[in-house]
Amino acid sequence: MAVIHEDRRTVSFKIVYCGTPIGGKTTNLQHIHKCLDPASRGELVSLSTAADRTLFFDFLAVEAPIMDGYTAKFQLYTVPGQVAYNATYQLVMRQADGLVFVADSQLDRMADNLKSWEIFHANLRGNGQSLERVPLVLQYNKRDLPNAAPVEYLDYLLNNGERRHYSFEANAARGHNVLTTLNAISHEVLTRFSQCMTENTYEGEQQNSPAVTAEQMSGDETDSFMARRRAMLARRTDSAAR
Repeated sequence: MAVIHEDRRTVSFKIVYCGTPIGGKTTNLQHIHKCLDPASRGELVSLSTAADRTLFFDFLAVEAPIMDGYTAKFQLYTVPGQVAYNATYQLVMRQADGLVFVADSQLDRMADNLKSWEIFHANLRGNGQSLERVPLVLQYNKRDLPNAAPVEYLDYLLNNGERRHYSFEANAARGHNVLTTLNAISHEVLTRFSQCMTENTYEGEQQNSPAVTAEQMSGDETDSFMARRRAMLARRTDSAAR
């Protein structure tokens, strides 16, 4: 769920990398962190368990203005791949604004991909989330390996619904299409946010010490808040037209 920080003039979005254990989630975040300007990113934090870990960092996308005077800030997470840490998985996924599912392209990992796909959807439902509302991008990692399954087969397993999701072939170890995947999910997240703001269906939070959620606002406060958001979008649209 996006959070508006009026004091810092930023809007924070949470993007979570899910997928097959040892499939490349951690490698994705490590590569992204390495490529970003140190001045615009936070520290790469690792929360380790006995057999797995969750990574997190955030960065300011200075070239992604989303409202007049506001800049996007993305928080990137990985979920633990081991089933034993499913509660942590579901907690990390909660209130995500965008999701990336990283699949292992090796033929002998197809059963693991399907199991992880099922766990992914179960946790999505457990959080009351839906892919109708949360953007998803698929990444088929390890395409460089000789036993990589055909992309068509991966699409058949993971991307054969009525709504097709963006998918990218990747080699995260070498950085191939890692940033492309991030750019795609970021674009989807920002597009959905703009649509929700325009349609007056925004459900995020406003933070200005202390945080104020939509549920805590009175009717007049909510109307005023949304009016300011619509005015910002209108000014941005007018500027683009000129």
